[in-house]
Amino acid sequence: MARTFRVGLIGYRFMGKAHSNAWRQAPRFFNLKANVELHTICGRNAAGVQAARAQFGWQNSTKDWQEVVESPLIDIVDIGVPNHLHAEIAIAAARNGKHVLCEKPLALNVKQAEAMLAAAQKAKIVHMVCHNYRRIPALALAKKMIGEGALGKIFHFHARYAQDWLVDPEFPLNWRLQKEASGSGANGDINAHIIDLGRYLVGEFKEVCGLLHTFVTERPLADALAPQRGGARKMGRVTVDDAAVFIGRMENGVLANLEATRYASGRKNHIAIEINGSKGSLYFDFEDMNRLKFFNGDDPRDRQGFRDILVTERGGVQPYVGNWWPPGHLIGYEHTFVHTIADFVNACADGKPVAPTFEDGLKNQRVLAAIEESNQKGRWVKLH
Repeated sequence: MARTFRVGLIGYRFMGKAHSNAWRQAPRFFNLKANVELHTICGRNAAGVQAARAQFGWQNSTKDWQEVVESPLIDIVDIGVPNHLHAEIAIAAARNGKHVLCEKPLALNVKQAEAMLAAAQKAKIVHMVCHNYRRIPALALAKKMIGEGALGKIFHFHARYAQDWLVDPEFPLNWRLQKEASGSGANGDINAHIIDLGRYLVGEFKEVCGLLHTFVTERPLADALAPQRGGARKMGRVTVDDAAVFIGRMENGVLANLEATRYASGRKNHIAIEINGSKGSLYFDFEDMNRLKFFNGDDPRDRQGFRDILVTERGGVQPYVGNWWPPGHLIGYEHTFVHTIADFVNACADGKPVAPTFEDGLKNQRVLAAIEESNQKGRWVKLH
């Protein structure tokens, strides 16, 4: 009889919704090595977390995350709360012998990430960072093609992650704009994703030269959108970056160029990646996530050009999609979380590591820190 893993999810808003859906769907579409039980969902607002429990199908709800990590009834702790809470919760969960899945970025800083990894290794638990974009079928296929040598020697990795939700200066201050809660702005929030994809697809970063910038330094407090008496409004200081750009060299000689911004009007969640090599190139656009573009330099010269690979084939031909719909039927953002959960559950059942581990999270954190140091010192910074 297959083992049952009882899950405790901490966080119930955006990531709580995405993760809840994934925990529900993974056993229905993937042949998991263990059963899954949605045991407890946790959040600070009693009414909100109770509503989430009913909506998403959890058995219990609580306001106390310590109750979750200490419960003998919980086997897996899934962390989807603001960044400043990751380390304390993950370390406590590891000490209580729980397998841990944690949202990105892993921590506020390198020191916290090191402590999280040390606790996970000491407890011999399965640990994973939720960089869900690794499990977009098109990017999993890109990884396979690169590994097979389809691009030859890699020269360039170029990536851009662009959003526009902060273009309006009237958008209120929230935790993502406060360093004590988030650690950084666009750098840790979205740059972390394309840094992780660069490491996953191409290689480790050796040195970076970066620039961080904040376009709007003050924003209205959430409860002060309406004009106060006398016309004055309560404002709060933005203490993180709005945009992060950097160039880098990887250990294998690849040149990297990455940009992350929350000020790209018209871009809601745009991720574009291009990788150039001696034999060909790959291009991916998340706004067309079921398609991978491939230029093959070995094609006859009279018919060369980027071809479309539609990643919607069944039968194990392409990563993950065989578990879903007939050929040609598209999948979306939510499926990347289902793929993540499926791989994580199987790793827990096997007691084996599953990438990206906390070690990957620490390596990503070191790149983020090097970009900050480069911005402060105005020079190239080597990865430690």
